[in-house]
Amino acid sequence: MMNPAAIFQMKALWDRFTANHPKFPKFLQAAAASSVDEGTVIEIKITKSNGDSIASNLKITAEDLELFQELKNIAGQ
Repeated sequence: MMNPAAIFQMKALWDRFTANHPKFPKFLQAAAASSVDEGTVIEIKITKSNGDSIASNLKITAEDLELFQELKNIAGQ
């Protein structure tokens, strides 16, 4: 079980992050609502301030869908 103080700290950090980046939570909500299914590809790209970048992707499996459902349940969706 997670320490309640740690949960409150994470909540404060998340609130500050979302205040600085208001489009990101909206993106996550849209992604969660879009019914990701088996075979969906998720791609992530990071571009550093000097222009260097790194990218990766993964194809969603049935086991991944189980994890996503549990995360939705925890988030209260």
